[in-house]
Amino acid sequence: MPKTVVTFGEIMMRLAPPGFERFLQTPQFVATFGGGEANVAVALAGFGWPAAYVTVLPPNHPIADAVIAELRRFGVETSRIVRAKGRLGVYYVETGANQRPSKVVYDRDGAAIALAKPGDIDWAKTFEGAGWFHITGIMPALSASAADLALESVRMARAAGLTVSCDLNYRKNLWKYGRATTEVMRELVKFADIVIANEEDCQMTLGVKVDVDVQSGHLDSEQYRKLAEKVLGEFSHLKMIAITLRESKSASHNGWSACLHDGKQFLTSRHYEITHIVDRVGGGDCFAGGLIYGLLALGGSQEALEFAVAASCLKHSIPGDFNRFSVDEVKNLLKGDGSGRVQR
Repeated sequence: MPKTVVTFGEIMMRLAPPGFERFLQTPQFVATFGGGEANVAVALAGFGWPAAYVTVLPPNHPIADAVIAELRRFGVETSRIVRAKGRLGVYYVETGANQRPSKVVYDRDGAAIALAKPGDIDWAKTFEGAGWFHITGIMPALSASAADLALESVRMARAAGLTVSCDLNYRKNLWKYGRATTEVMRELVKFADIVIANEEDCQMTLGVKVDVDVQSGHLDSEQYRKLAEKVLGEFSHLKMIAITLRESKSASHNGWSACLHDGKQFLTSRHYEITHIVDRVGGGDCFAGGLIYGLLALGGSQEALEFAVAASCLKHSIPGDFNRFSVDEVKNLLKGDGSGRVQR
């Protein structure tokens, strides 16, 4: 039986206007759930790999109960979730189209996970049967106590012998409690084996940058090689860094690819032109889930990278945070079946 991947962070209710409407263009919201680390767990469970999600949710709360039920519906193990004081966060998303960008509004102050502190989660119990731990830079951005808890989590995961991955996921609207982002994140990354990022994440969370032009319309592989080598050079314990490249030509049209450096070789993926984006939220999380699955199940760095990019490409066609594609569907795209023809 494969060892479980445990992911840890905040999950929120997601409220979005129908289709591509603006906020309250009609007096309706479509309610779902989402959050970076939960999205990774859902992706892994959908690929058939055992995944457990850890967070802190309010007790005696019917919407928090619905969160757990929804995760279970996707095959994610929820028995390690803690219930404690606080609220369930909400985020609103207005899906962009063409030249109109998407817009996100957070309402998450006072969430139970943001109030949590070191000692609130029994990590020895949480890591039973686990082989991998995944966290993102969103968790330590929530509050000072959440940052302390995030640091405790990676320390305990490393002590338990788990592989630790961290998606840097910089969110400028969250870092407001007084600590410098680089101070917190550079300490957290000291306990990671694998980092997932884009060029802005590397600059804003680790203070590492090179001259990368994401508007140029193509991947300057030499600059991304330099970026990867600089991160690996500054954090010598890291085994791997994967960097996603999103070329935002409009809200509806993105170029999508990625690269990976495993300390021995620098690899690049194939490039996808995604010309009719339905929802890009959760695409990076699907990449992370696909990469973890690929490294565990497919054996090679190039295979894992290609699987992750293809999976996240497909995610752009699905409304909501969660991935809903199987391994076979991702592999069909990798084989070149991207025509979108009706399957009868």
